[in-house]
Amino acid sequence: MKRTLVTLAASLVSLGALSPVFAQSSAPAATSAPAAPSAQTAASAPAASNREARTEERIAELHSSLKITPQQEEQWSKFADVMRDNGRTMADLYRQRVAQRSTMSALDDMKQYQQITQANADGTKRLVEAFEPLYASLSPEQKKLADTSFRDEHAKDHRHRAHRRPHAASPAPASATKP
Repeated sequence: MKRTLVTLAASLVSLGALSPVFAQSSAPAATSAPAAPSAQTAASAPAASNREARTEERIAELHSSLKITPQQEEQWSKFADVMRDNGRTMADLYRQRVAQRSTMSALDDMKQYQQITQANADGTKRLVEAFEPLYASLSPEQKKLADTSFRDEHAKDHRHRAHRRPHAASPAPASATKP
């Protein structure tokens, strides 16, 4: 049970999540050069609405795939509200980070990263606390669906991360021609 909850939380955090709630909903887009503060603020509005849309899509997807019953709606609503709150918190923190990027010292950068990491950990704790009573209310079939869904999302997120950031120790592709 605890392993499932940890897997769930990790899945939602890295989805992110929460796939849309944390990782996807909160990761700032990479830019080649820092934009002017006004441009950053303007650019963050569509990104924020995209994050919110992804969060809502993930909530709807989970609601449907878990076959939430009317009797489970109260627990589900609490869980979904935590997903939304976590998404907003992370989006706000990343917006601040983007807005301050060009003026931050290395120490400021580390402190802000620590703040984001702590918010992520706190959000995961709240998410687990909200999911536990919901998970307890699920039927055995629903629990299997939840276990599979979160396990698959977690694996998909790890594959996505590996694709985005290849390891430096990866061997170079073999040459097609011999010297």
